[in-house]
Parts: sequence; C-alpha cells; structure tokens
Amino acid sequence: MSPDEIRVGVDIGGTFTDVALTHPGGLATAKVLTNYTAPEQAILDGIREAAAQAGIALGEIAQVIHGTTLVTNALIERRGAKTAFITTEGFRDVIEMRSENRFEQYDLNLVLPTPLVPRAHRFTLNERLGPEGEVLLPLDPAEVAAMAARVVSGGFEAVAIGLMHSYANPAHERMMEAALRAVAPDLAISISSVISPQMRELPRFNTVIANAYVQPQVSDYLGRLVARLRETGVTAPVFMLHSGGGLISVETASEQPVRLLESGPAGGAIFAADFARAHGLDKVLSFDMGGTTAKICLIEEGTPKTANTFEVARTYRFKKGSGMTVSTPVVEMVEIGAGGGSIASIDQMGRLQVGPRSAASEPGPACYGRGGTEPTVTDANLLLGRLDPDNFAGGSIALHPEASAQAADRLNLTAHDAAFGITELVDENMANAARVHTVENGRDIEHFTMIAFGGGAPLHACRLCEKLGIDELIIPPGAGVGSAIGFLKAPFSFEASRGLFQRLDGFDPDAVNAALTEMEAEAHSFVDEGARGAPRRSRLTAMMRYAGQGWEIPVILPHRALTAGDLPLLQSAFEDAYRTLFGRIIDGLPVEVTNWLLTVSTVLPEVAPAIRHGAGATAETLRRRPVFDAALRETVEAREVARSALGPGQMVDGPAIVVETNTCTIVTAGFVVVGQGDGSLRLIRKERAA
Repeated sequence: MSPDEIRVGVDIGGTFTDVALTHPGGLATAKVLTNYTAPEQAILDGIREAAAQAGIALGEIAQVIHGTTLVTNALIERRGAKTAFITTEGFRDVIEMRSENRFEQYDLNLVLPTPLVPRAHRFTLNERLGPEGEVLLPLDPAEVAAMAARVVSGGFEAVAIGLMHSYANPAHERMMEAALRAVAPDLAISISSVISPQMRELPRFNTVIANAYVQPQVSDYLGRLVARLRETGVTAPVFMLHSGGGLISVETASEQPVRLLESGPAGGAIFAADFARAHGLDKVLSFDMGGTTAKICLIEEGTPKTANTFEVARTYRFKKGSGMTVSTPVVEMVEIGAGGGSIASIDQMGRLQVGPRSAASEPGPACYGRGGTEPTVTDANLLLGRLDPDNFAGGSIALHPEASAQAADRLNLTAHDAAFGITELVDENMANAARVHTVENGRDIEHFTMIAFGGGAPLHACRLCEKLGIDELIIPPGAGVGSAIGFLKAPFSFEASRGLFQRLDGFDPDAVNAALTEMEAEAHSFVDEGARGAPRRSRLTAMMRYAGQGWEIPVILPHRALTAGDLPLLQSAFEDAYRTLFGRIIDGLPVEVTNWLLTVSTVLPEVAPAIRHGAGATAETLRRRPVFDAALRETVEAREVARSALGPGQMVDGPAIVVETNTCTIVTAGFVVVGQGDGSLRLIRKERAA
C-alpha cells in the first residue's frame, strides 16, 4: 500500500469499538460504544466519525482492516451453530476426556468444561490410518454415504471432521467431506487436515470443532459487514487481523474463523512492538487494558512472543488448564478479566473481588447513566478523581459521580474506601499476572520497559510500574485506540503447519523438504490474496522435544532445503532453545521433531527511530485538581496538562494527569513525564530521571 492511501483499522472490544484512520494529513480516531445487537453498526458509526474528522469522503478509503472478539465470545458464551463431530471409531470421547489433568488439584467438586459438541452429536467411522499415513483399515464408501445422510437428517448447521492421523494422510477426511457436500452443498464443513494438520488429537479435534462451531456465525457477520460498508460508500477491500498478528482476506477468515480468536489483542501487541523498535527497546512488557479485559505480552528484540497453541474459554477463575486448547498461531499473552467495566463484588467470605464479570457497553458502568447499578473499575477511578466527569471520551459521554457513589454503597464500604479497594485490587491482579507471565518465560520483569495502551491502561500503568519495580513507561500517541492502529502496521501473513514425526537419529530430509514445499506453496497462496507481488520473508519453526517428554518447544531454523548434513544444526538449535528455557540440557536422550510450522509474511518498512528526550522545561499546567495517589495512600493536588502541551523534552513532575480525547494518563508522585520526539509520553522514576 502507498503511504498516501487512506486506510482504516477497526477493533471491536467488549465495551468500545475503536477506529483509526490514516490519511495524508495524519491520523484520525474514533471511539464508540460497541453495539451487541449489530456489531457492524458501531463500525460504520466509527468510520463515519473518523472520516468526518479527517475531512475525507468514505469512497476515498482504500483498505479496511478489522479485528474482532466475535469468535472468542461465541466460544465463551456457547453461542455457536448446532455442530456434528465425525471421528474415528473409539475416539468419540477424546474431547470430553481431555488431557486428564486436574487444573485445580484440591477442589473435590471440580467440574470439567462442557464440550462444544454433546456426545449425542458425535459420530464415528470404522476406519484407521497409521501415524505415517498408511491405511490400516479402509473407509467403506457405503458407510460414508450413510453417515452423510444421518448428518443431514439431524438438521446440523455445521460439521467438524477429525479422523486419527489425518495430518499424515487426509484421504479419509476428504472422502467424508465430498459425500457431505454432495448432499448438502451449503453446509459448513471443517476438516482437521486443513484447519490443524498437526500431531495430537485433542488440540486438533478441539480446533476443527471450534472452527465449525463459529463458522456460520462469522461468515454471516462478515458478509453483513462487507454489504453494509458497500451500502455506505466504502468500496475498499476488507481484511482481517488473525491471532498470529498478520492480515488475511475476508474469504479466508470465513473459512477458518478459528484463526481470529485473539485478533484484537494481537493488534495491540503489534502496536507496542512498533514503538519498542522505534525507541530501541529490547525488553518490553506490553500492557493493554480496555473496558473488559487486560492483556500482557512480552516483546523482545522488537517482536511479540508467539505460540502455536492457545487456551480459550477458561471456566475456572481464569485458571490455566480449565479451558479448551486449540492449535492455531497466536501472539502469546496472558489475559485477565480486568477492564474499566469489570464489576466489583463481595464474595461469600466477605472479601472484595473484581471481575471477571463486566458491565461492558450494555448497560456499562454505573457512571455512564445507561442503567448500570453495580460498581466497576471506571466508577472507582471517577470517585478517586482520576477521571473528569465533564471530559470523558472527549466529552461524548457524560459521567455521573453520584451514580458511582450509589453503586459503591452496594459493597458496604464508604465510597472512597470502595474505590481505593477496587483499583488497588485490580492493579495487584494485573501485576501478579505480569509477574507470572515473565517468570514462566524465564525473565526478570524489573529489566523491562512497559508500553501501555488501550482506554484504561494509561490510568493504571504507572501504579503497575510501582508494584513491579519497572523504572520506565511509554504511552504512545493514539494509545486509547492502540489495537486499531496496530492493525494498520500488520503484515499480510499466513502460517502453514504439518505433522511429521521424526527422530533426529532417523532424520529423513527428503520427507521434510517435500512437506516444506507444500507448506510454502500454501502460505504464499494465502498471502497473494492481499499482497500479490509484495516482498516477503519466511520463518521456519520445528516443534522439538526429548524422546519420552510430553510436550515440545519451538525451535527456529533457517528456511531452506535440509540435508543429512544439517543434523548437527538441528541438534544444536534445539539444545540452545532448551537451555534458554530450562537452564540446562539432558545428555544422552534422543531428540524428536513432531510438527513443522512455516510462516510467510510481507516485509514492512523500517520504523523511524524515535528521538528520546530527558527532562527539560516544565509544560504549561491547565489547572490543579485532587486525585488519590495509591502509593502515598492520600489525596494530592495533581497538575492537569494537555497532552498536546508536552512537546519534545517538555516535562511535568508527578503527581499529574495528562488529558487527551480517548484516555488520560495518571502520573504518580514517584514519576516524571517527558514528551518524546515521536509524540510518546515517557514516564520515568524520579530517582532515575535525576
């Protein structure tokens, strides 16, 4: 795309829909409440507002990039299609038996999550393939025809097909798919050899089921969105951000919606990585807090940490292992129910709790005056003076402090104590999540710089830095709509995968190279849909482990044809990656490769280095207003400063509040804020700034 072309990024969140529009004159943004009945309406409203702000016609828009939580919400709320699952005889209950791990060891009344497909809707075929794709038991065409008739007569809206070892040979799955399409051409059908052609039946089955479960809904929504855009004069092509941080076509997203699971948060990680590179920061903690959730991601050497599996719809206090593991490329992050709309309550033991329930946009926090009566994080921030009731969201939403105080009364605490308890608890929950995430990745969090964005993050980030021992915090320009801006910085990309099990002592380079050739062709064909002829780069990852281990680690390898002479390279690369994660290697054990992943993406332009400034002249103060400082445990007089007044090198000592249209930044008494050359705010601990 030419830098002069007009592009729009749209992120639908649980509370707000964010729009970022780039045009030759700069950046225009909009933030509107999410419309749950018709999500596309909020997109149209936001695009109109941003276009009017930029002074352009809707027909001038050249590209629309969209990220959505529709898939995640459908899985969490079980609002998907009536789905049938067809698998191999004897494996009908794999998705119900799960991994047999107890995610809460001491809960005697532990209830496992309910599978997406009930047992009565899971059917089996009398067939069997071996792990190398050999046919052990042929599939009878008569049985296939009978199964197709059974599914059609059952009135199913979608079908997932996952047969044993189909990643090595898709023939039987394709037979079943062809029979279904012959009798029901419009039926949504997903096969695991296309959606997740990798080893391990549990995540493969979960992934193909999740894809089928949401496919009719996502396809219908995307069709409505494109049609409504056309009706309003936006004729530009629409692309989707997938959870791995790249762009795919609407058609691919409709066929493989499971790739959209974390599309919104992935945009935020791209946004933060862009500023990490500009500021020359090798160790960054990305902190994204919106109206419903908070997301934390590690970014090292300018690249977000990624994974090829993801756990969605956790049902037990957001505890790891209590959700459904799916196999799809994803930007790896920890996500907790802590946003501006997170609801505070008193539990059965009389303790204050915050989240994971959210007031979202309907009815929203009590202070919105839209019918909400329960106290939320936004209500608490308003009561502590951190929000201006007359200038929230650029003045588009009037806040009502008296409604927040009434909601706080439900907690049987004074309004001030309730507000302090809510904000301090949610900050500690987010700090704990950040600590665990960095420790799990073998990192020391105090060596990181935080980059915070989202409507809620600038309000809480400085306090998180105090709790985590982080000395520096960056608030980028446009932070309130950071994920939407991140969409505009994403490459077109696709990750192809293959299950190909080999031990290194029996390594077959010809088989690997044949698989890599297929994967490369597949990935390039998907990238061509949005960026034909654009320069590209590729990344090859082997999932490797010691023989006898139950899980693999990702190992980056050079993407080229492999030979038998590359065995020392594979062994060395695995040992380096293993040592980085665990501090040591295991001598004498053979090494295995289970799955191969190849990512092809377009090459993005280099990021211009940001000119970083230390403290200089003091910026003009608009006024002073009282705000509660949690570290000091007292209300202080804070300077209110317009963000536009913090030019390069201009500074304000905390306590201070930096105000702008889509959010505001709280600078605690222990920090100083300095404007940067790229429009960012740099918050530095005072002793370090001195």
